[in-house]
Amino acid sequence: MHRPIHTSLFVIWLTVLTGTQPLPAQQLVEVLGKDGAPMVLVPGGEFLYGEGENQHRLALPSFYMDKYEVTTKQYLAFRQATGRKERFKVNELIQASEGDRPIIGVDWQDAEDYCRHYGKRLPTEEEWEKAARGADGRIYPWGDAEPTQALASYDWDGKQRWQGYDNLSPVGAHDAGKSPYGLYDLAGSVTEWTSSEYDFETKVVRGGSWLSHPSALRAAHRRGVLPTYRLNALGFRCAQDARE
Repeated sequence: MHRPIHTSLFVIWLTVLTGTQPLPAQQLVEVLGKDGAPMVLVPGGEFLYGEGENQHRLALPSFYMDKYEVTTKQYLAFRQATGRKERFKVNELIQASEGDRPIIGVDWQDAEDYCRHYGKRLPTEEEWEKAARGADGRIYPWGDAEPTQALASYDWDGKQRWQGYDNLSPVGAHDAGKSPYGLYDLAGSVTEWTSSEYDFETKVVRGGSWLSHPSALRAAHRRGVLPTYRLNALGFRCAQDARE
C-alpha cells in the first residue's frame, strides 16, 4: 500500500529538483543487434518535431535504435571483420583505457557501412529526434532543465580541448540524462550521423558533443556536415526497422 505513494512522491521530487519530465511507466522492449549492441524499441505514433515556427506534429512507425553510441571496441571488431584500412583517430585507440568510449573520426560512409554490415541502418533525423525527445515535447532527452555535467558531456566551461580518447566519457555514463525510452547520450558525448540530407551536399548530424555549447544539446537542434568529414566529436549509432 505504501510503495505507490513513495514512488509518486519521488517522481514529484525528481521533477521539481532537476526539471526532468519522466513519462508514465511503460515497459521498455530491448533486443540485441547482430553486433551485440542492445537496441531499444521506440514505439510508433505522433510526437512534436522541430522547434520555433517549424515545429509540428509528426507520426512515425515503431523502430529500434541502439541504446548506446557505437563504441571503439565494436568498431574495431567491424574493422577487423571487413579488413578496412586505418582511419582518422583509430590509431589513437591504444591510448583509450577501455573499449567503451564512443568511436569518433568516422565519416558518413564508414558509419553507414558499419550499420549495414550488421543488418541495421543509420536513423533518419526524424527517428533520432523521436528517440531523444519522446512524445511530450520536451526540450532535452531528460526534460526541460538546463544541461549540467550530471546530465551530459559538453563544453560546460568553454575550455574543452582534444587530448585523446580519454576526453570521451564511457557510453552510458550519464544515467540521469537518458531519453524517455532509455537511450543514453543523445545530448552531448559525440554528435551523431543520420541518414538524412541537410542540403544538396551535406548530411544532418544530431545531438551536440563534448565540444558543444549547451544550446546544441537541444533534441531539435540540427546542422549539416559534409559526409567526408572525420571529426573528433562525431560518431554514430544505428537503427533498425521494427517488424510487426
